[in-house]
Amino acid sequence: MTVHLLRPAVGVTDLDHLRQVMKSRGDERSIHTRNIPKRADELLDGGSVYWIISRKILARQRLTGFERLEDEAGKAYCRLYLDGEVVAVQPWPRRPHQGWRYLKPEDAPPDLREGDSGDMPPEMIAELRELGLL
Repeated sequence: MTVHLLRPAVGVTDLDHLRQVMKSRGDERSIHTRNIPKRADELLDGGSVYWIISRKILARQRLTGFERLEDEAGKAYCRLYLDGEVVAVQPWPRRPHQGWRYLKPEDAPPDLREGDSGDMPPEMIAELRELGLL
Protein backbone atom coordinates (compact mmCIF):
# COMPACT_ATOMS: atom_id res chain seq x y z
CA MET A 1 0.00 0.00 0.00
CA THR A 2 1.34 3.41 -0.95
CA VAL A 3 2.03 6.04 1.72
CA HIS A 4 3.42 9.58 1.45
CA LEU A 5 5.60 11.85 3.59
CA LEU A 6 4.49 15.25 4.79
CA ARG A 7 7.40 17.62 5.33
CA PRO A 8 7.81 21.35 6.01
CA ALA A 9 9.81 23.22 3.37
CA VAL A 10 11.90 25.20 5.86
CA GLY A 11 13.00 28.59 4.52
CA VAL A 12 10.87 28.29 1.38
CA THR A 13 8.47 31.19 0.85
CA ASP A 14 6.20 29.94 -1.94
CA LEU A 15 5.78 27.36 -4.69
CA ASP A 16 8.01 29.22 -7.16
CA HIS A 17 10.75 29.43 -4.53
CA LEU A 18 10.54 25.64 -3.96
CA ARG A 19 10.88 25.07 -7.71
CA GLN A 20 13.93 27.37 -7.81
CA VAL A 21 15.54 25.55 -4.89
CA MET A 22 15.02 22.14 -6.50
CA LYS A 23 16.19 23.36 -9.91
CA SER A 24 19.37 24.79 -8.35
CA ARG A 25 20.29 21.31 -7.12
CA GLY A 26 20.67 20.08 -10.70
CA ASP A 27 20.39 16.32 -11.05
CA GLU A 28 20.98 15.83 -7.31
CA ARG A 29 17.45 16.39 -6.04
CA SER A 30 17.50 15.04 -2.53
CA ILE A 31 16.72 15.93 1.04
CA HIS A 32 18.24 14.68 4.27
CA THR A 33 16.63 13.34 7.39
CA ARG A 34 18.02 11.82 10.55
CA ASN A 35 16.31 8.44 10.27
CA ILE A 36 15.31 6.23 7.38
CA PRO A 37 11.52 5.84 7.27
CA LYS A 38 10.36 2.48 8.60
CA ARG A 39 7.78 2.30 5.81
CA ALA A 40 10.33 2.79 3.01
CA ASP A 41 8.85 0.05 0.80
CA GLU A 42 5.40 1.68 0.94
CA LEU A 43 6.91 5.08 0.17
CA LEU A 44 8.71 3.75 -2.89
CA ASP A 45 5.45 2.22 -4.15
CA GLY A 46 4.35 5.52 -5.70
CA GLY A 47 4.79 7.73 -2.64
CA SER A 48 5.62 11.43 -2.68
CA VAL A 49 6.90 14.11 -0.35
CA TYR A 50 4.11 16.65 0.21
CA TRP A 51 5.58 20.06 1.02
CA ILE A 52 4.16 22.40 3.67
CA ILE A 53 4.91 26.01 2.70
CA SER A 54 3.60 28.91 4.79
CA ARG A 55 1.18 26.68 6.73
CA LYS A 56 -0.29 25.07 3.61
CA ILE A 57 0.41 21.88 1.68
CA LEU A 58 1.20 23.36 -1.75
CA ALA A 59 3.27 20.81 -3.68
CA ARG A 60 4.54 17.27 -3.93
CA GLN A 61 7.53 15.47 -5.39
CA ARG A 62 7.64 11.74 -6.09
CA LEU A 63 10.12 9.74 -4.00
CA THR A 64 12.56 7.71 -6.08
CA GLY A 65 14.92 6.21 -3.51
CA PHE A 66 16.66 6.18 -0.14
CA GLU A 67 20.25 5.88 0.95
CA ARG A 68 21.73 5.44 4.44
CA LEU A 69 24.88 7.50 4.92
CA GLU A 70 27.24 8.72 7.63
CA ASP A 71 28.64 12.21 8.07
CA GLU A 72 32.28 12.99 8.85
CA ALA A 73 31.65 12.42 12.56
CA GLY A 74 30.18 8.96 11.92
CA LYS A 75 26.59 10.00 12.64
CA ALA A 76 24.05 8.17 10.49
CA TYR A 77 21.46 9.96 8.38
CA CYS A 78 19.22 9.20 5.42
CA ARG A 79 19.15 10.83 1.98
CA LEU A 80 15.77 10.77 0.22
CA TYR A 81 15.93 11.10 -3.56
CA LEU A 82 13.16 13.00 -5.34
CA ASP A 83 11.85 13.27 -8.87
CA GLY A 84 12.69 16.62 -10.48
CA GLU A 85 9.08 17.59 -11.13
CA VAL A 86 7.45 19.74 -8.44
CA VAL A 87 3.70 19.16 -8.79
CA ALA A 88 1.31 21.82 -7.47
CA VAL A 89 -1.53 20.46 -5.33
CA GLN A 90 -4.73 22.02 -4.09
CA PRO A 91 -3.68 24.21 -1.14
CA TRP A 92 -4.70 22.61 2.14
CA PRO A 93 -4.07 24.30 5.49
CA ARG A 94 -1.67 22.41 7.72
CA ARG A 95 -0.06 23.25 11.03
CA PRO A 96 3.71 23.28 11.02
CA HIS A 97 5.69 20.49 12.65
CA GLN A 98 9.28 19.36 12.82
CA GLY A 99 10.62 16.57 10.67
CA TRP A 100 8.23 14.50 8.59
CA ARG A 101 4.97 12.65 9.10
CA TYR A 102 3.35 9.84 7.16
CA LEU A 103 0.38 10.83 5.02
CA LYS A 104 -2.24 8.36 3.84
CA PRO A 105 -3.20 8.67 0.16
CA GLU A 106 -6.82 9.43 1.09
CA ASP A 107 -5.62 12.36 3.25
CA ALA A 108 -3.39 13.86 0.53
CA PRO A 109 -4.57 16.88 -1.45
CA PRO A 110 -5.24 16.25 -5.15
CA ASP A 111 -2.95 17.65 -7.82
CA LEU A 112 -3.89 20.95 -9.41
CA ARG A 113 -4.65 20.63 -13.08
CA GLU A 114 -4.16 23.45 -15.56
CA GLY A 115 -6.71 26.14 -14.75
CA ASP A 116 -7.99 24.44 -11.56
CA SER A 117 -7.35 27.44 -9.37
CA GLY A 118 -8.86 29.92 -11.82
CA ASP A 119 -8.12 33.43 -10.67
CA MET A 120 -8.22 32.58 -6.97
CA PRO A 121 -4.91 32.93 -5.14
CA PRO A 122 -3.73 29.86 -3.20
CA GLU A 123 -4.28 31.69 0.10
CA MET A 124 -7.96 32.19 -0.69
CA ILE A 125 -8.38 28.56 -1.75
CA ALA A 126 -6.76 27.42 1.50
CA GLU A 127 -8.97 29.71 3.58
CA LEU A 128 -12.16 28.55 1.84
CA ARG A 129 -11.11 24.93 2.34
CA GLU A 130 -10.42 25.59 6.03
CA LEU A 131 -13.92 27.04 6.36
CA GLY A 132 -15.37 23.96 4.67
CA LEU A 133 -16.56 25.85 1.61
CA LEU A 134 -14.38 23.95 -0.88
